[in-house]
Amino acid sequence: MFKRFTNSCVKLVQKYLPDPFIFCVVLTLVVFILGILLTRQTPLAMIVYWGKGFWSLLGFSMQMALVLVLGHAMANAPAFKRLLSRLADIPKTPGQAIVTVSIVAVIACWINWGFGLVIGAIFAREIARKVKNVDYRLLIASAYSGFLIWHQGFSGSIPLTISEGGEAVATLTQGVISSPIPTSMTIFHPAVLLTSLGLLICLPLVNRAMHPDEEHTVSFVPPADAAAVQLDKASMTPADKMENGPLFSMLTATLGLVYIVYHFATNGFSLTLDVVNFIFLIVGIFLHKTPRSYLNAIADGAKGAGGILLQFPFYAGIAAMMIGKNAAGISVAGIFSTGLVSIATKATFPFLSFISAGIVNFFVPSGGGQWAVQAPIILPAAQNLGVHPAVASMTIAFGDAWTNMIQPFWALPALGIAGLGAKDIMGYCIIDLIVGGIIMAIGITIFGFML
Repeated sequence: MFKRFTNSCVKLVQKYLPDPFIFCVVLTLVVFILGILLTRQTPLAMIVYWGKGFWSLLGFSMQMALVLVLGHAMANAPAFKRLLSRLADIPKTPGQAIVTVSIVAVIACWINWGFGLVIGAIFAREIARKVKNVDYRLLIASAYSGFLIWHQGFSGSIPLTISEGGEAVATLTQGVISSPIPTSMTIFHPAVLLTSLGLLICLPLVNRAMHPDEEHTVSFVPPADAAAVQLDKASMTPADKMENGPLFSMLTATLGLVYIVYHFATNGFSLTLDVVNFIFLIVGIFLHKTPRSYLNAIADGAKGAGGILLQFPFYAGIAAMMIGKNAAGISVAGIFSTGLVSIATKATFPFLSFISAGIVNFFVPSGGGQWAVQAPIILPAAQNLGVHPAVASMTIAFGDAWTNMIQPFWALPALGIAGLGAKDIMGYCIIDLIVGGIIMAIGITIFGFML
């Protein structure tokens, strides 16, 4: 029964899911029409919102692109590749392969979402070469399923944003968050850690149960990675020696390590997006040992950022249309966000806010972008009901991560590495959406009672 349902989801998605860019364009048109119908604004007004907002997330886009590219560079360091190859020798059966990829992906995404997406896909490719009769589509879907946990980890943009505090956060939340909220009250709160543990345990088991029978299994052996070019030392120019020697990498890594130690010594365990990116930059430089090796890894990782660079402006435009208010102060995002929250009590607010965030995430699939859209609505509503701002903020974070399972935007890097299309994995991701949603809904509700 379970596998028949999974197979039906796979076939449905393969038939009807378009390319992620087409999906993005369709969402643009949907929000454009909704703005006209629901807020009674003119078509020109919606187009103006779209055009003015198109470039509003460039800074955040750069941060997200760096998270991906720097994570990719780390995952492709020789030391990590050797580790992945050894780990790929552990599973002997298709079921063991799916479980192993799922566990690695969840843990890696908890450390850093860009790193997790990339290392999960690379690990899945490595396992596909070594384990016979494992479904390659499900392997990549399992690698992507770890993305459910990213907002609960070190690179979660919403908990890191409120940990910084500042005037921008206070203004966006209409004064509800007037001082920084430490990560001990979000990422490392017992309820959030318990939710993370639940995903770590359940996702591998669910993914394993989805493995199709031999008749429906799609096996694929990816081509071998290109071998590194070896230069003849005798023919090296001085410039070649500088690029291919460890001196400059080690000096840079040493300077970076000193700053990282200084940062944590003076600021405590403060993790912002910039700090996370800096750590992965320095560690990546150190592990690659030479500037040329690291430059090649960065160039390769930048290929996966193409979808981010193209689609983020469109999603910024969608977000601008979502929050564009008519003369009465009503916006499409306001209607979505307040519709469920307006019937909430203090006890039900976390769950209903989580659901509303999951809906909004279809149109604004960016943690930072969604925070900008929903924080001005969700946080004041939470304050009126007596819900702690840390809980309200994490409901947005949970909802954003939840429906990413069927929003193909963030799967682009993994799909690029795997050589697959979104429709190849999204059928399996629907099941992860259902299971992950149940776990996260329970977790965020418990969080609300504890804080």
